[in-house]
Amino acid sequence: MNSNVENLPPHVLRLVYKEVSALAADPPEGIKIYPSEEDITELHTAIEGPEGTPFAGGVFRMRLVLGKDFPAVPPKGYFLTKIFHPNVGHKGEICVNVLKRDWKAELGLRHVLLTIKCLLIHPNPESALNEEAGRLLLEDYAEYESRARLLTEIHAMGGTSGAPQDPNDGPQPKKHAGDPTKRAGPSAAAVPAALGNGANGASTTSSNSNSSSSSNNVAGKKKADKKRALRRL
Repeated sequence: MNSNVENLPPHVLRLVYKEVSALAADPPEGIKIYPSEEDITELHTAIEGPEGTPFAGGVFRMRLVLGKDFPAVPPKGYFLTKIFHPNVGHKGEICVNVLKRDWKAELGLRHVLLTIKCLLIHPNPESALNEEAGRLLLEDYAEYESRARLLTEIHAMGGTSGAPQDPNDGPQPKKHAGDPTKRAGPSAAAVPAALGNGANGASTTSSNSNSSSSSNNVAGKKKADKKRALRRL
């Protein structure tokens, strides 16, 4: 999706930057904020699945996109982590009133994030984007819970959820090439060890070969003895 930085007036960009910075410094409980230095109009977040729901224990990546008419027009929200939920479409699009008719410019991004988290606790089957999830929620909650839990375990748990990495978890700066103590590659102690392993490997291979040859000789001798015995008969 294209950036809308150039389409937003400077005063709106300043307000967005201020709010995103405040969110990053003091995020809502259970929500992590990952601002983009390159595009302030796209905000990535990670929402922890609330306890007591089929999403508990999972971490769900989500993206808010601010359009060129923001804040007159609400942002658009998308789940990037696959989730079985009545108000989340198959492409991750989120249907919630605060992103539609209930939007007001003064509500702010914090309110949006909290509302989306609450949606994980209280789904609204009346405005379902995922009709199957909405139907199961109304008619067979046990099946709905089972399906939602299964997708949570597959896509949002165990480090496979694709939750955004913390900056410290990303690639580290390269070590200085001019400092021999920091050069990449095997250490001086590792080289002779590797050579030693190579020699041992060769010795082991030779030993295995001799053993195999000896076994073949024994088998051949047994066959010859058997033939001689048959001739005597």
